[in-house]
Amino acid sequence: MLFRQFFQGFTYPVRAHFLENLLEITEYRLTPYNQIDDYGQEKTWKMQKQAQAFKKRKSQIASSVEDVVEVADYKGYSSRTRESLSCWNPDSIGFNLIEHVLCHIIKKERPGAVLVFMTGWDDINSLKDQLQAHPILGDPRRVLLLACHGSMASSEQRLIFDKPEDGVRKIVLATNMAETSITINDVVFVVDCGKAKETSYDALNNTPCLLPSWISKAAARQRRGRAGRVQPGECYHLYPRSVYDAFADYQLPELLRTPLQSLCLQIKSLQLGSISEFLSRALQPPEPLSVQNAVDYLKVIGALDEHENLTVLGRHLSVLPVEPKLGKMLILGTIFNCLDPIMTVVAGLSVRDPFLIPFDKKDLAESAKAQFSARDCSDHLALVRAYNGWKDAERQQSGHEKQFFSLLKDTGLVDKPSENCNSRSIDEHLMRAVICAGLFPGLCSVVNKEKSITLKTMEDGQVLLYSNSVNAGVPKIPYPWLVFNEKVKVNSVFLRDSTGVSDSVLLLFGGNIERGGLDGHLKMLGGYLDFFMKPTLGDMYLSLKRELEELIQNKLLDPKLDIQFHNELLMAIRLLVSEDQCEGRFVFGRQLPASSKKAEKAKNVAGDGGGNSKNELQTLLARAGHEAPTYKTKQLKNNQFRSTVFFNGLDFVGQPCSSKKLAEKDAAAAALLWLKGETHSYSRNTDSSVLLKKSKTINQNRIPVRDGKWN
Repeated sequence: MLFRQFFQGFTYPVRAHFLENLLEITEYRLTPYNQIDDYGQEKTWKMQKQAQAFKKRKSQIASSVEDVVEVADYKGYSSRTRESLSCWNPDSIGFNLIEHVLCHIIKKERPGAVLVFMTGWDDINSLKDQLQAHPILGDPRRVLLLACHGSMASSEQRLIFDKPEDGVRKIVLATNMAETSITINDVVFVVDCGKAKETSYDALNNTPCLLPSWISKAAARQRRGRAGRVQPGECYHLYPRSVYDAFADYQLPELLRTPLQSLCLQIKSLQLGSISEFLSRALQPPEPLSVQNAVDYLKVIGALDEHENLTVLGRHLSVLPVEPKLGKMLILGTIFNCLDPIMTVVAGLSVRDPFLIPFDKKDLAESAKAQFSARDCSDHLALVRAYNGWKDAERQQSGHEKQFFSLLKDTGLVDKPSENCNSRSIDEHLMRAVICAGLFPGLCSVVNKEKSITLKTMEDGQVLLYSNSVNAGVPKIPYPWLVFNEKVKVNSVFLRDSTGVSDSVLLLFGGNIERGGLDGHLKMLGGYLDFFMKPTLGDMYLSLKRELEELIQNKLLDPKLDIQFHNELLMAIRLLVSEDQCEGRFVFGRQLPASSKKAEKAKNVAGDGGGNSKNELQTLLARAGHEAPTYKTKQLKNNQFRSTVFFNGLDFVGQPCSSKKLAEKDAAAAALLWLKGETHSYSRNTDSSVLLKKSKTINQNRIPVRDGKWN
């Protein structure tokens, strides 16, 4: 009672108009055609998707309210309104309807600012373009049209609080940040589309999502209340009353819609027992798969051991107030004496994108960011250069450097002046390696084609880059891999930021390496990544990786240890990460882009790589240091052919095929599947040197070979 007495805010009454009332008041008619929102020529796919929604299966937004819409009773309304409601499209934001409502307010309602709630930046920009082309809403003598979004500069956002000149009505297009974060005092009218882009977590695909969804009743009340701050107001909800009644009372708890890595790490640091058992006692416990994904992730980065106990790295990560992967990046930046640039990267990834994109200067902003990238294919190094330029101009440090340095001193990892932690801060190859160590297993493969670039992650398959990434507009990415901090599913899965890395960087600074089925075959992430090389080279990478992990472990156990006493190891690692030409030559099946179709054809004839299983098998064995395979093909009674491939004392039999050539390819495909571990005729733990002494016949069912990089 005491709290309510002092903290309950006063608001004026606000009259709510739902879609059925709105259509009656304005006499607007909905059709399947005027509900297709115009996103411009660059995003025609969005408009096509809306048009298809009328014919094909419904989206999650539409299906969630389908039942209540069907049983809603509109008997008290005109036939025009009932007809409009019968073809209402829940997936549409309603650009044309919003335009009509705004015209109604300007022509017939009392003075006062209008706040329009949209779902995101694309919607705000596209609607703003449409309104500016309108004869009334685009007239600056009558309307002051403003936008409000978290990615805008603070100076632009402050304009929404200014009072316009007499006779000019202010219209603000905003996201749900205007529900509670800010208050615009002169707002009298609110237009609510009823949707917001909400972060959720797809545990099955281990992918965060940012998709439009219906808001809750609590959020709808908050939006309505924005119109009653200084005088009685009006709120126009662009959805029927029956849909509002079907909304959830409150937003889903954050525990159920975000990844749980940081929370799981804290549970272990506070010694609260088993992570899954502790979280199962929550009022609304998260999915077991979400918990398992978080635990598996902490094991991959080395924060937990196989028994879910904190490692020495995990204990250090648990005291840093950043995500575990960013904490690991900070720790390795300290160990390898490139702390300042890594602190800049971590600070930039801990908050919203520091590169602001003004509404009317998008191309200029992207061009400026591309200049900072210096064609290094790294958003993170571009951020470092931009910050260093700002620091030189302002002649001061930012707060993040002092805060992170102080936290690292508290862990005991830093006991010297900051200058001594930056002896390698100009070594961009080393910085790239530390970034890789922190962001792994956030990894995607890169395949440069003649006219495009294909990117794939393990969980999602093909992914795309956000348009503001420095890697998004380049014709070729000269690295076999990109590491990334954040991916998010919108319509497709997008990577927000990325840095190109070579095979050597990934092998030495990525996850654990295991031996594969042949000498010189190395695997990562349980066999998702395959690398093939000469056996002696594979042994060298394994040895260096083991020594490097031992050095890091010893440094974490004894922060006063001087790693410069291991100069031979460090020099070998620096040489590998700086001299790797980034061709991805250890990646099975990787092909460098040819300059023309003729060059590609000549390459295939020469037997260097190639697009079929015979060429792939020959390439694999050559890279592993073995002789070329041989084939023996027999014609069967039914005019079909069956082939057997021989190499290293092993032989594999294919399925019957219509020609000798196809039969040989099928036998090669069967051998490839076994070599890559996709069939289980042999135990994975069997030593490959023993297998090479035996001759076995393996008859495999035909299974299509997938992308050469991912098993």
